[in-house]
Amino acid sequence: MDPKILELIRVDSRYAYEAYEFVCDAVTFTQEQLDRIPAEEDDPDTDYHVSGEELIRGACELANLEFGMMATVVFRQWGIRKTDDFGNIVFNLIRVERLSKSERDDLEDFRELFDLEKVLAEGFELTAGDATNPWKGDR
Repeated sequence: MDPKILELIRVDSRYAYEAYEFVCDAVTFTQEQLDRIPAEEDDPDTDYHVSGEELIRGACELANLEFGMMATVVFRQWGIRKTDDFGNIVFNLIRVERLSKSERDDLEDFRELFDLEKVLAEGFELTAGDATNPWKGDR
C-alpha cells in the first residue's frame, strides 16, 4: 500500500484507498486513450496533461471496462457520487505529490460536469450476444 495514500485516508476519510488508486490508474488510462503517454525520448516540454473532464470521462470508461454494470455501486462504495468527488481526490493526490498540477488546473474543472451515475449507466447497450466494448462513443 502506498504510504502517501494511507496518510490521505487518515486525514480525509471521505474516500476509500481504492478510489485513490483508481484515479491514479484512470490518469494513465486516459493518457493512453488520448495518446499522451510520455516516452523517454520525448521533449520534456511536451504536454501530456489531461483536463478534469477528460479524466472523469476516462475514469468512467475504465470503470465500465473493469466493473461493468456494477461501476456505480463500486464508486458509491468508495465515496464517489459526483464529478466533484474526482476533483477532491485529484487535488488530494496533488497535495501529496502523487499527481502533478498545471497552472490551468482548478478544482472547479470537476464541478458538476454531468450526472456521473447516468453516464456510467449509458455506457451499456444490452443486446443479446454482443460481447464488444460496452463504452459507446463520446459522452
